[in-house]
Amino acid sequence: MTTAPLHISLIAIPDAVLSTLSGIFDVLSSFGTLSALDDAVPSVSPFRVEIVGAREGPVDLASGLPIPTHRSIGDIAATDIVIVPSLLVPGERWQAGRYPALVEWLGAMHRQGTVLCSACSGLFLLAETGAFDDAPATVHWGYAAKFRKSFPAVPVTPERALVVTGDRQQLISSGASTSWHDLVLHLVARHAGPAAALAMAHFYALNWHRDGLAPYIVFTPPRDHGDAAILEAQNWLASHYSVASPAEEMVKRSRLAQRTFKRRFSKATGLAPVVYVQHLRVEEAKRQLERTKASIDEISWKVGYEDPAFFRRLFKRITGLTPGSYRRTFDLRVIAA
Repeated sequence: MTTAPLHISLIAIPDAVLSTLSGIFDVLSSFGTLSALDDAVPSVSPFRVEIVGAREGPVDLASGLPIPTHRSIGDIAATDIVIVPSLLVPGERWQAGRYPALVEWLGAMHRQGTVLCSACSGLFLLAETGAFDDAPATVHWGYAAKFRKSFPAVPVTPERALVVTGDRQQLISSGASTSWHDLVLHLVARHAGPAAALAMAHFYALNWHRDGLAPYIVFTPPRDHGDAAILEAQNWLASHYSVASPAEEMVKRSRLAQRTFKRRFSKATGLAPVVYVQHLRVEEAKRQLERTKASIDEISWKVGYEDPAFFRRLFKRITGLTPGSYRRTFDLRVIAA
């Protein structure tokens, strides 16, 4: 008995990013082609992929380029998997309420048991349904603060490349940009087997971000918190992070009581002063590893750590990579060669 392929509805809205949408569509639609090259890929696709719009007709995406749709949501009473691709999200918050019919349809599909998937910032649209409330998820690190403001009920960890949750694993989110690779490989492995997923990874040079996304995250502390004393401390620290005991020096310069300063600093930035200093130092170390020939011990000293062993442990804890692995991955001199 032949099993009917799973119906995938790939959402196209004006906020969507073409590269993510087309990449997902191409990979998940390529079983027939790749099966002739690798027998690990089944010739009969487990998926039937459609690009779906809120209304009939082509959709002008965020880049201005139009993309045709196969059907509108009004023609789809049931679907197995929904994928919302990366979205461009300007402003301080997601502007909710612009796609009421689509959000209502997504909620109805979720209640019927449909698997909801987001690629990168596609989570913003899915979060409007409430389906991800209190469920762990991931989103592009550059949008994480904006997402938390827009949907505080959804706990996000942008360091993770893929989060699969729900009692039936029906809520799936992938993190920054090309971590849609992790999403499609997960779906292929889940419904066609790990060997097929590996074959597709080889053919398309898709990445499994096994080390997570922490190495890619740039530390960008909030500065719009409205606490002038803390902002002044942040500005001073930006160029004095390598001095001895910078956290204690910030307290002295603020003329605030130590407990008051620490409480206000943590509230404003989301990090304790010492942890904030560690992130600043590691961020500078990343830049030096990327752009200079300086040894790891020398970089450790330059950013404020006299103990290179401690620096190495701290760097690995924050980025997920050792300093040497980070340099091999992101050395600009090698990329430019």
